[in-house]
Amino acid sequence: MSVGRTLATASKAHGHKGAGRLWKSVSLVIALPGVAVCMLNVYLKKPQEPAEFVPYTHLRIRSKPFPWSDGDHSLFHNSHTNPLPNGYEK
Repeated sequence: MSVGRTLATASKAHGHKGAGRLWKSVSLVIALPGVAVCMLNVYLKKPQEPAEFVPYTHLRIRSKPFPWSDGDHSLFHNSHTNPLPNGYEK
């Protein structure tokens, strides 16, 4: 007995005819446009400049330097969004 045949028999036994087609339609008509609208919203509302730097010491505690580069940059450092302990890079 194949898997497809087993699933078809199980859905008939529980009275779920066309449930797969319904969820496929819901996914294509509602979910994908919803994700697209959310992506557009995030893109349009993203800040153009980084936030003002406030030197909170508890956010940048370095008990030992990072083992790469100069020891102050994290592994996935982005100079536009991640400040160093003394401020943003220019």
